[in-house]
Amino acid sequence: MSSMVQPDGAAGEWPEEVAAVRRELAEHGPPRSPDGAPDFATVTLPERDCDQVRDLLVDEGVGTVVEIGLAYAGSALAIGEALLRAGSATPRHVVIDPFQYTAYDGVGWELLCSAGLDDVAELVTEPSQQFLGRLAGVGFAADAAFVDGSHHFHNVFVDLHFLGEIVRPGGIVLLDDVWWPSVGAAAAYFETNLGWHPLPDALADGTTDPDSGRPRTRAYRLPAPPPTPDFKEFRPFC
Repeated sequence: MSSMVQPDGAAGEWPEEVAAVRRELAEHGPPRSPDGAPDFATVTLPERDCDQVRDLLVDEGVGTVVEIGLAYAGSALAIGEALLRAGSATPRHVVIDPFQYTAYDGVGWELLCSAGLDDVAELVTEPSQQFLGRLAGVGFAADAAFVDGSHHFHNVFVDLHFLGEIVRPGGIVLLDDVWWPSVGAAAAYFETNLGWHPLPDALADGTTDPDSGRPRTRAYRLPAPPPTPDFKEFRPFC
């Protein structure tokens, strides 16, 4: 992607158009619910959490974001809006979801396109654990990542490993459903052993588990420069 093509209308109106699509989705749900697809309310990041993700990414001035998991595009629309508001001349949003057409019938991608974000976003329909390795191998760099893919510990761990190579030093990784033990445990390794620094104030008003009070989504800042710890320095993380 070498240039950004704006839809009809003034440039300043484009983020507002994306925000309008996002509000419509939050208020009325997706335009259709494919048979057997996961429940919209269950899998979609709540609107207030999306607002905080957008605001954090705008504050970071992101130009390139990798996202794992598209589903109904709630978080993807917030990220697209952030990329437009951050002001990069060539915003880029790499969205990875192997289930977008098999489980969701393409609804999320259609919503991104309806907001004009297909000139900013690109959809990859293969497992993130395979694609991210190739992306890292060609030296692809991003300012931030949002992770809401597989919740199996080993898959989350692999995703975070490669994102640690892809997201620039000092960049941001946002991890959804960190209240799940498998997801939280994977994140704990990178926090404990590789110096990923949690930013609790960045998403302070986000959704929490009513029983434990643990946040649904957590933001991490990657260390700069990245550490290279000796294997003898391994610290237990669970």
